[in-house]
Amino acid sequence: MSDIAVRVEDVSKLYQIGKRARHDTLRDLISEKMSDPFQRRGSSGAEESLWALRDVSVEVEHGEVLGLIGSNGAGKSTLLKILSRITEPTSGRVEIRGRLGSLLEVGTGFDPELTGRENVYLNGAILGMKRSEIRRRFDEIVEFSEVERFIDTPVKRYSSGMHMRLAFAVAAHLEPDILVVDEVLAVGDASFQRKCLGKMGNVAQTGRTVLFVSHNMLAMEDLCDRVVWLRDGCVAEEGPSGTVVSNYLQGSFSADTEQVWEDPATAPGTDDVRLRRACVRPEDGTLQSPITVRTPFVMEFEYWILRPDVHLSPSIALYNEQGIVVFTSGPAFDPEGSERSHPAGLYRHTCRVPGDLLNDGMYQAALYIGSNGRTVLQQDNILVFDVRDAIEMRHGWHGKWNGVVRPMLDWSTEFVEAEPSPASRPESRRHWEVPQ
Repeated sequence: MSDIAVRVEDVSKLYQIGKRARHDTLRDLISEKMSDPFQRRGSSGAEESLWALRDVSVEVEHGEVLGLIGSNGAGKSTLLKILSRITEPTSGRVEIRGRLGSLLEVGTGFDPELTGRENVYLNGAILGMKRSEIRRRFDEIVEFSEVERFIDTPVKRYSSGMHMRLAFAVAAHLEPDILVVDEVLAVGDASFQRKCLGKMGNVAQTGRTVLFVSHNMLAMEDLCDRVVWLRDGCVAEEGPSGTVVSNYLQGSFSADTEQVWEDPATAPGTDDVRLRRACVRPEDGTLQSPITVRTPFVMEFEYWILRPDVHLSPSIALYNEQGIVVFTSGPAFDPEGSERSHPAGLYRHTCRVPGDLLNDGMYQAALYIGSNGRTVLQQDNILVFDVRDAIEMRHGWHGKWNGVVRPMLDWSTEFVEAEPSPASRPESRRHWEVPQ
């Protein structure tokens, strides 16, 4: 038996933008005429073709957790809808082996007039579950969804969060062989999001297949074995989650290693301070020199103080490609300097970052300038730069190093004693012991 649970072969999907849908019933035709009685048939206006997917091929093995990433409009949801048989491909072939359960939108497949209890049984029936199977899992579903008080209330009165909780609980607990999840983390509080991730992890450990779409790259790396990056309806890259996610995030940034504002009148700032320049470069190099994980580098910030007797203090926050704060920093605290005002003029601050500290990846720096305990100027993404890996650090390892930072820590190795002789080893002595 093949280990492939989902096979997608050269699938394409074409949409006609502006094309009026064909009417299958007299009711549809009458309804359109009533809404616009002067419309002439056949005059639907200009039409435009849009390829949502083009020649996409993907294979997912049984028990694998596959992630789909890409910008909005890349084709991720279209592919999941084709797999869920909500829409048909224009060309290509899809093969699914096993029972598939999907959670593509809040309350997917729910009847708003039915109660939560009735919708649990309805969704189970749609998945091909027997009534006895649904009854066996019912209490677990309700407990996970945390809607016990409202389980006999029509779901049309549920909030979007309650919809999501119950819909995810049904999809995850009714044991489909293949679970398709689209942006489940977009709704719900942090506690519910953690429950979703934990449950999908448990689903995968039981040998079921998961196809997961999310813009949460931390969740994608943590949960998925493999990731497919879709771009403009095509497969841009496919491979281990850490590698593909990193390449996707790097492609989402455009490096900005220097910004200059020549005119104080148009530069970002206030009546007290205006930015002049910001740059990042190797400590002993130029703006064009690469920064690796081993390279000491500097971030320089220049600004004009426009009025005398103003005390300003800068600080920066450095974010990695996943939006996590790597560190915040500012000049060392000076009790005398904190009370001293500065004359008007141009100032430069330099922050030195040692080598062997950051992990490889893209970084963004935000600059904050404060006065008297409040922020008077904030400039996000003032610098965007890439820290590359160093070839000499690979040592045969070609994957992505884990961690927000990658410091070169001080390790030591010392000789303690010689290896025990074979006769002195416990496993050798036990053959001569006489049981008491």
